[in-house]
Amino acid sequence: MAKIRNRIETRLVHAGEPHPLINGAVSMPIFQSSTFGITQQTNYHDLKYIRLNNTPNHAALHEKLASLESGETAIVTASGMASISTTLLALLSSGDHILAQECLYGGTHDLITKDLPDLGISYDFVDGYDKSSWKDKLKENTKVIYVETITNPLLQVADLKSIIEFAKNNGLISVIDNTFASPINFRPLEWGFDISIHSCTKYLNGHSDIVAGAVIGGFDLIEKITHKLNHLGGCLDPHACFLLHRGIKTLAVRMKYQNESALKVANYLENHQMIEQVNYPGLESHPGHGFAHELLDGFGGMLSFKITGDAETADRFIKNTILPIEAPSLGGVETLITRPATTSHAGMSVSDRQRLGISDRLIRVSIGIEATEDIIEDFYNALKAL
Repeated sequence: MAKIRNRIETRLVHAGEPHPLINGAVSMPIFQSSTFGITQQTNYHDLKYIRLNNTPNHAALHEKLASLESGETAIVTASGMASISTTLLALLSSGDHILAQECLYGGTHDLITKDLPDLGISYDFVDGYDKSSWKDKLKENTKVIYVETITNPLLQVADLKSIIEFAKNNGLISVIDNTFASPINFRPLEWGFDISIHSCTKYLNGHSDIVAGAVIGGFDLIEKITHKLNHLGGCLDPHACFLLHRGIKTLAVRMKYQNESALKVANYLENHQMIEQVNYPGLESHPGHGFAHELLDGFGGMLSFKITGDAETADRFIKNTILPIEAPSLGGVETLITRPATTSHAGMSVSDRQRLGISDRLIRVSIGIEATEDIIEDFYNALKAL
């Protein structure tokens, strides 16, 4: 019989599934047990226990996630921030230094600038577009370089190939947050990144009903991160594992539709007289479009735009819309809308937001799976009513 090449759409459904099926169940059962009987385990980290993230529900997820991005293994966590913080705390110690892309999710920015220095870990930010400037920020104690595939909230796509080369040439561990892209649009390990991180709350789960995170990479690094996670306790409960496992299976159909829909919405907004700037890597006007076109299989379901006027104008526009839900987070089947200055990046100082270009009138939209024409019509009416 001819061997089937398991493309990512197939792996989403079948990778990590139990063989044979457990009592014939097509869906992975929920193992709602905090602990399991000891068999042959001799290492503490191998004991079957929810806090150690190694129940049958966890194991199925780990195999599926690793398969999606060609990783050797993976680990799930209680949230995206648990994945980010645990990874950095596992890879960095007092006296170490990290380089990070200058425009990041607000929670990551605060972790790097406020929490890591308290532990004796220093940092510098780098411009993802300007590789000639990176060497100047490099120190003898630099251990990690951290970037996002598509940044939150300005949708930047850095020179990621040069980031990988820079990391390898200087003995750094390269870590990337791949949440906005998802494995459908970008698979970092296939390009040479060491660690890929996801907030599974978003596209991987896709239904706005759980909070979870994941770290994907090689055996040695993931083992180190897993041991740190076991001590910090950021475990994912079996029912959340079940929901994430189920949500992942529809990622391809959701993401491909959201890619297509977001590009149409971005094109519409870019041509509207009341929109000053649209941030979407699929637009030729976007400064990172060249990198995005080379690296990504799709440009994602996220976009942001700066409306003409002020913060009050932005708030009125949001209130005028009907379909989008004004709420933080992203990646679900429903369209979500928010001002980053009041949600995802509210913890940043005004001066930091202004320096990065995160205006008070910047609006971020997570495009759902509603009819694209309905979203555009809603935006048309909301702008007309201003």
